[in-house]
Amino acid sequence: MRTFKNKIKNCKKCTLCDDRENIVIGSGNEKANILFIGEAPGEKEDISGVPFCGKSGKILDELLASIKLDRNDIYITNIVKCKPPDNRDPTPLEIKVCTAYLDEQIFLINPKVICTLGRHAMNFIKLKYGLEDITTITNTHGKVFEEIEQIIIPLYHPAVALYDPTKKKELLKDFKIVKKYASKNIN
Repeated sequence: MRTFKNKIKNCKKCTLCDDRENIVIGSGNEKANILFIGEAPGEKEDISGVPFCGKSGKILDELLASIKLDRNDIYITNIVKCKPPDNRDPTPLEIKVCTAYLDEQIFLINPKVICTLGRHAMNFIKLKYGLEDITTITNTHGKVFEEIEQIIIPLYHPAVALYDPTKKKELLKDFKIVKKYASKNIN
């Protein structure tokens, strides 16, 4: 993973590099059997270089704790490694130029379970694995897709609980599904 980090640290493939403080590569157990993929770093992540360290990260930590996991048990990254301006969604071009890095991370970590956080991560995995049964995040969250290489579990992005507190119950329910697979797969 060190070679990968050295390769990505000076990336200038898109304009997101113009305003970044840090490339947010990922964090956690590099040999984890569970990989969480978010969408893009936010302001706090850009400053610290650590994914999910802001308000969404606190919710993610609570969700992990609810199934007796923490960040040492998983690896977490984003599709896009640099912060989009004004916390906007990453553009299709930004996603396209950055996903080679994510593909390499998936290869290096080789997780048994991939949990997507939000629609952009879900759509990336949908295309990568050709999962036609994945439609929208609303219709697909918490469902399990058993593929040849990995088990895929689309989840709402933790930030959804900040905007709609009623969604936290759904997140907790969905994380119980993750727990079933985590208990079978954690090293």
